[in-house]
Amino acid sequence: LEKVEGAISSRTIRRWNGRRRERWTYRWVNQIRLRKGPDALIVNWCQLTVADESTGEVLYRNAWATDFDLDQQSVIEVVASGRSRWKIENEGFNVLKNRGYNFSHNYGHGQQYLSMVLLSLLLLAFLCHTALRLCSPIYREVRQELGARRTFFNDLRALTRYIRFSSWQQLIRFMHQQLDLAPG
Repeated sequence: LEKVEGAISSRTIRRWNGRRRERWTYRWVNQIRLRKGPDALIVNWCQLTVADESTGEVLYRNAWATDFDLDQQSVIEVVASGRSRWKIENEGFNVLKNRGYNFSHNYGHGQQYLSMVLLSLLLLAFLCHTALRLCSPIYREVRQELGARRTFFNDLRALTRYIRFSSWQQLIRFMHQQLDLAPG
């Protein structure tokens, strides 16, 4: 970006967030190479910096690359979409890391592919639980009754340690009955 400093467009908007005045500064460049070299991908780059207007303290800063052409109006929309997507992704990773799936950095596991196998299994479990939440009223009722996902996983672990269930349906119905939930 140093070499295109003069080509960077900017726009600043003042906003009130309910507690203080903020200065939102949007910067963007169209048609910039992502890296050096003749085969480099050409992108449009934008950045948002949010600062406290009274102190100048930077509260938030992020940058995005896009294929959308950027101008005074579109940069605001692209940044809003980028922040929203980041929020959704961050919430998803938070669920995988802190809500019972124990997702963490597995880079040191195994000689070659173990970390990817572990990640694939974890994502498969997350996919199955999401499908169950969408499609199974009994599963939804059990999960709602137990509250935290961690409690659900701990109960599954305890039950399957001492009782052999012939199917997932038998296990989830057993949990549903033992929790005295209405027939579903």
